[in-house]
Amino acid sequence: MIKSLKAQSNRLSLAEKQIAILEESAEKNQPFGQKLKTIGLYPLMPTEIEILQINLGKMCNQTCSHCHVDAGPDRKEIMTRSTMQFCLEAVKNSSIQIIDLTGGAPEMNPDFQWFVEELHKQGKKIIVRSNLTILVSNKKFKTYSEFFAKHHVSVISSLPCYTLENVDQQRGTGVFNDSILALKKLNEIGYGKEGSGLELHLVYNPIGASLAGSQENLQKDYKRELGEQLGISFNNLYTINNLPISRFLDYLLVQGQYETYMEKLVNAFNPSAAFGVMCRNTISVGWDGYLYDCDFNQMLELKVKNVPSHISEFDLKQLSAREIVVNQHCYGCTAGAGSSCQGAITK
Repeated sequence: MIKSLKAQSNRLSLAEKQIAILEESAEKNQPFGQKLKTIGLYPLMPTEIEILQINLGKMCNQTCSHCHVDAGPDRKEIMTRSTMQFCLEAVKNSSIQIIDLTGGAPEMNPDFQWFVEELHKQGKKIIVRSNLTILVSNKKFKTYSEFFAKHHVSVISSLPCYTLENVDQQRGTGVFNDSILALKKLNEIGYGKEGSGLELHLVYNPIGASLAGSQENLQKDYKRELGEQLGISFNNLYTINNLPISRFLDYLLVQGQYETYMEKLVNAFNPSAAFGVMCRNTISVGWDGYLYDCDFNQMLELKVKNVPSHISEFDLKQLSAREIVVNQHCYGCTAGAGSSCQGAITK
């Protein structure tokens, strides 16, 4: 299947190569758009846009093997303050109340604190997707936990397992221990504690070419193991499937598991999950200000369709009436219980 791409690989960008690989899978598996047609959901349209997810840059202190952003310490892409100002203007007079800040490590953006303060002034609910280690491994960021609490930031943190071996395998040596230190620090200032109002959620994603298990059961396991063994508390666990793009796509190709994984996703298609996919209530903003239907489309450079595509031209009415761009990777969000940045879509 991949052979036909090799001859043209020098002429294609990274995003184009990934899309070509995904589209070849449609020759063997049913195209995602056709699958939506069978349940009366094509073209896929928004419901109500409730969340603006903003990528503050691809710079990160970690290089995780599953990262769909391909983030790392060597990435230079970073959102400027002027683009952040466009974001602030876009949400100022809109009905959007939830701002989801991601990266890379969003904290590494030099204007991160200013941006959070400005969003807080607008009364928005702010989510920060932190890799945890950034909060304890660098002196510059060691006060950020208190900064989060001061501005009532909800923290969502990746912790792909509750064992050292599995976490370090996926995210790098020493990541588990640093993550536990960060979680304990967050707990000390009230995060994850009942009645504190400070939300701390963890994210699980599978290791290897498998789908996420039951979110409810995994949450029980996490609360038991982290609570009993390490004294750590948190609010909710979110399960997220790995989508076949970027580093995880590379992994699947190297392991010879790409076609098998795609078949697994297609066969696990859940119509109920399809109705609740996150692209229906979310707009994703790239580090350069361009708009996408979701964070995954952003990494494939699939901009929003037939509407102004930059945050400087943000038009909520037009975005609410757009047709959402889909491709084969979307099967990852509709497999089993479904998968979104807020976890499983169905029980």
